[in-house]
Amino acid sequence: MLSSSSRILLRTASRVGGRTALRAFAARTATTTSPSPKILSDTVQSRFNYGQVAFKSTVAHDTMAPRDEYNVSSTITGADACNQVGIDSLGITNPTTIYRNMTYQQFFEHETTNNEGKVAHAEYGDTFCVDTGKFTGRSPKDKWLVKNIGSESDQNIWWGNVNQPTTPEVFKELYDKAVAHFNTLDKCYVFDGFCGASPSSQRKVRFVHEMAWPSHFVTNMFIRPENYEQLDNFTPDFTVINACSQVNEEWEKHNLNSDVAVVFNIEERKAVIFGTWYGGENKKGIFSLMNYWLPMQDPPQFPMHCSANVGKKGDSALFFGLSGTGKTTLSADPHRDLIGDDEHGWDEDGIFNFEGGCYAKTINLSEKTEPDIYRAIKKDAMLENVKLVEEGDSLVPDYFDTTKTENGRVSYPIFHIDNYVSCILYCCSHNVVMASTLSSCFLSFSTLMHSRL
Repeated sequence: MLSSSSRILLRTASRVGGRTALRAFAARTATTTSPSPKILSDTVQSRFNYGQVAFKSTVAHDTMAPRDEYNVSSTITGADACNQVGIDSLGITNPTTIYRNMTYQQFFEHETTNNEGKVAHAEYGDTFCVDTGKFTGRSPKDKWLVKNIGSESDQNIWWGNVNQPTTPEVFKELYDKAVAHFNTLDKCYVFDGFCGASPSSQRKVRFVHEMAWPSHFVTNMFIRPENYEQLDNFTPDFTVINACSQVNEEWEKHNLNSDVAVVFNIEERKAVIFGTWYGGENKKGIFSLMNYWLPMQDPPQFPMHCSANVGKKGDSALFFGLSGTGKTTLSADPHRDLIGDDEHGWDEDGIFNFEGGCYAKTINLSEKTEPDIYRAIKKDAMLENVKLVEEGDSLVPDYFDTTKTENGRVSYPIFHIDNYVSCILYCCSHNVVMASTLSSCFLSFSTLMHSRL
């Protein structure tokens, strides 16, 4: 029988996640009381007791900085550039220069040369800063899922005001429009990477962008390839074509909400973005798909909108909450190791991060109140919609000026947090924090693990 705390989470899952969330929740809470932890590979070293399996993403004796270790960049030129990268299969054939998986050094050069934003003189290093225009947050009323009648997604998605349906015909028109736009360009940017640290559910993702900074953003936020071999014959599980400079003038004909359109087609494994420059649309779109895919696994896995960290004795904690309720702040604890700040999964091997970076709010940010996040704002991070003020010959970020928006953000690769850990954790003696703007409550994870349906 379920404990009261488990019933609370079950009711919540029922309200907000529908059938797939319940299926995953049941699989997780029906776990035996003392499962054996799984060692994923011989190269994964045990760091803690309590059944935790973990490994650092950087090795202490390495002299090379993590930013320099990431170097799988290639610039493909010529009439067959699209064919070489594989975007010709999308219908994109015109660009003759493709920048694929650029290094952080290359991003900074392209962003400044292209005049895509401004350089902020942050205390710990110069940081590129962009202005995303009128959209300083996601546009949920403009996000759509294609309802392919009779398909698996048709049967398993909870359709309604959140998961808004559109038709395959509308998607085709928008997709063709996005492809036609890229076929007017001489160059484009491609990022090939991964979502999800667990090998059993990891997805290969591809983003096609027309500017450098959105490609920089997804490079920060997703799991980056470690070597060229991972990109050999790369076949994405899902592709996002971001034509953010274009709008959908026929939105009324398409029965959509506005000229902004963020449309995902699960069966075709493709998405298009129109009319919004906000970086978070790239991130949240794929993570929404993980919320669909993971409960459909066999055995089901549990996707979680939470941050996570772990103590020195393997006492991990999850922090659940909506945007702005403190997940990133709470998880960035100098006395604990960061697993991730926003999106995680729970499978047979334990808890794992979806991401390769963090996306923190900057409102009222100071080194005194949030030291780890403040110090993460340096070279290779990227500020969004943060007020810059002149100080001499420099532009300095003012995190207390919310004239533009209260949703100023910074994205940064996870290695900007000194005490980060890349790991899969065995669920033992965890804590859950349900964060809100009004209250927090603590639940024992061992209760969830030891409960029976």
